[in-house]
Formats: sequence, structure tokens, C-alpha cells
Amino acid sequence: MATAVIDQQTLESRDDLVAFLEEGCRPASSFKIGTEHEKFGFHTKDYTPIPYEGDSGVKAMLEGMRDKFGWEPIEEKGKIIALSQPDERGGGSITLEPGGQFELSGAPLETLHQTCDEVHTHLAQVREVGDELGIGFLGLGFSPKWTMEETPIMPKGRYKIMRDYMAKMGNMGRDMMFRSCTVQVNLDFSSEADMVKKLRVSLALQPVVTALFANSPFTEGKPNGYLSLRSEVWKDTDPDRTGMLPFAFEDGMGFERYVDYALDVPMYFVYRNGTYNDVSGQSFRDFMKGELPGLPGELPNRQDWSDHLTTLFPEARVKQFLEMRGADGGPWRRLCALPAVWVGLLYDQATLDAAWDLVKDWTEQERLDMRNAVPITALATPFRSTTVGALGEQLLELARTGLKARNCIDRFGDNEEHFLNAVEEIVEEGRTPAEKLLDLYENKWHGDIDRIFADCAY
Repeated sequence: MATAVIDQQTLESRDDLVAFLEEGCRPASSFKIGTEHEKFGFHTKDYTPIPYEGDSGVKAMLEGMRDKFGWEPIEEKGKIIALSQPDERGGGSITLEPGGQFELSGAPLETLHQTCDEVHTHLAQVREVGDELGIGFLGLGFSPKWTMEETPIMPKGRYKIMRDYMAKMGNMGRDMMFRSCTVQVNLDFSSEADMVKKLRVSLALQPVVTALFANSPFTEGKPNGYLSLRSEVWKDTDPDRTGMLPFAFEDGMGFERYVDYALDVPMYFVYRNGTYNDVSGQSFRDFMKGELPGLPGELPNRQDWSDHLTTLFPEARVKQFLEMRGADGGPWRRLCALPAVWVGLLYDQATLDAAWDLVKDWTEQERLDMRNAVPITALATPFRSTTVGALGEQLLELARTGLKARNCIDRFGDNEEHFLNAVEEIVEEGRTPAEKLLDLYENKWHGDIDRIFADCAY
């Protein structure tokens, strides 16, 4: 994805907002892959969540990563809340989600081999530091045991603003913030037309990917009736900033149309002088005119616009790259498989064209119905004369074709296709990861949710 430095230049017009997105265009030869994944931290002695403070907490975990592996701390009001790594040492960052979920925001990399090496290295480092502190990490789409009251709150200013505003907009926004984990991939586009085609394919096929990676069947120790509760939660979070973006499939879609959509999404905050100023519910359009009620006379800069774009949460979103956002967190093999799916689909032109041919006649209602059904029925969801499971098989065939065409070979002579194996097993068996967990819960675990921490931790 694009890595242009975001400066404090004042934005003077809508054209400036459009130009910001256009700067993401880059030649296909320079396309990169960025993978982000979140995981739940827990105390290995009693499976309780890890608070921020304390000898066995999030702060201690961040300090351990800093001291042992040279990550550079990022502080907010004197508290370490993230870590970064210079490009010469690999790049990327470690950030905290609202409930203490540990997130790796990976560096922009050229191949899936590098991506999987990055994931493996990160998890090995986390395991080494965590073992010393009595902390383990679990890859799931939704917290399997803890109530909201038991879930810790991280000392990040933007999250307090979001937490308060979320409560006004839906019933599940706080669950999304504090009790869900995802894996996503960030990919590049070469032009406006390329962005539009990739966004349309991503939005249409995202429910299929959600079904393939469904991995959140438990809440507060019991089955919750869903295979991907994480996906269901987004349906009742904030209708202004979530969903399937039906306008993306209309004639005239492009950077300008996405800017207009983003301008219509209410703001959360403006960051100034180390403080997140609460402007929740206010309009970026007013901000552009210097008439923002929360900061009268203040004008937005490029960082403000970048920040605002990160507060939009559709199933796939546009920044200076594309983000595919609809998969549950999971074990390390599926952390590598998710980017393999999307790279295979989107980074080979012939495969991208074939993927578009597959979805281009799907109606808005069909896309929406599929998205609404997959949290419960996943691969068994009916679609026309087939099922989402069968669509998943087609999707993986296309992705494998695309990866074969890329022909990125590692030092062992293997191309990137094998990263799809973890998902192909799901299609072949016809069972989601969530269904396998439910089977373990009912049989091997005898209804004891604590077994998930012992059996499924990284």
C-alpha cells in the first residue's frame, strides 16, 4: 500500500480530498501487501483478560517487546500505547485495540512469503515475552468468555470518544470495540478504474470470505447461535459508517464519489497538540469551512482527513489503498491465508477480470442478503441455485490461479499457492472453523470454555 508521508498541509477544497486518495495510485510493479491481525491476551494461570497496568498486563507486554526486540515506544499522555519499528528493521507497528487486543499492523511487503515470515516472527516474539509474564494470546473473532464488565479499557483518548458515541448509534458498537478481533489485508490500486473494480469485487465477495473464516461462535462461555458473531456485531454498530456500500456499484463511482460518502459520515475527533478533541457527530463539511462547532475557526489538514477515513467501517474501505475487513481472527495459518485469498484475486489482472465476471450481475439485494445471512449459516447460506460454500470453492480456484500467475518463488522453490491450503481444507470439509470449535466444545471439552485457551492459543 502507499506509504506517502502525511503532512499538516491545510485542505482547502473537496479537490484536495480527492487528490489525497489519488496519491495512492501506483504501478502494479510496486504493489505491496499489508496484513493486520488482532488477538486476545489472557493470563495463563486463570484465563482472565490482561489489564493495562500491573506486572502481567498490557503495559508490561509492550515494555517487554521494547526491551527484548527493540521496538520503539509510542506514548499518549505519558503512557505507552503502541510500538513501531523503523523500515530498516522490518517496519510495521503494534497497536492496542480498545479492550487490550494486541494488533500487528504489518509493514508493506512484496510477497506472501514475506508476509508469513512477518506473522511468524511477530507471534514468536509475542510468545517469548508473554511466557515470561504469564500471558497467552488467542486468535478468535469474538471474546469467548469475558463479559463487557470484565473486559479492560485501554488509556487511548480516541477510544473514549468512540465508546461514548457508539452507544448512541447502535446496540453492538461497544462489543465490536472491546470484544472482537479481525484479520485484514491492505492492497494497492494502480488507477481510479482499478480501485473501482477491486472495491466492487471485494465488497461482493467479502461475505464469502466472512463465511470461510467464521470463527466466533462463543460469548460469555456459551455458544451464541452464530458462526461469526464478529460479523453480526457490525450490523448493529453504526449505520452511518458500516455496510456494503451499494453506491460503489453505480455508474460514476470513483474517488469523488467515495469522498462524498466520507464527508457525509459524522466525525469522531480532531487530534491537536496531543489531545483528541471530541467532535463526535459533527460534519467534516463544516470543518472544511472553519465552522466546526467543536473547534470554531479551525481548518482540517491532511492528517485530519486521513484520521477521518480510518473511522469509516464498511466491509471494504478506501484510503490510499484498499482494506478488506471482513474476516474473523484465527490461528497463524489462516493469518497467512487471508492475504493469499485477496492477493490471488486482485493482483493478477486476468483473475481480477474473472472475479468481476463472477459477481457483476449480482443485485444489491442479493449482496445484502448474503452478507446478512452468513454470520449464522456461513457456508450453508443459499445463493441463487448454489451455496456460499460452492462460491467459496470458486473463489479459491480463482485465487489459486492468480497466485500461480504471480509466480513469486521463495528460497525453497515454492510459489504462494500453498498459503491457500488452510482455507481449502475448510471448503473440502464443508465446515467452518466455528463449527469445528462447537464440536470440540460439545464433545472433547464437555462444555468447558476454558479449554479453548489451552487448546487454541498461539
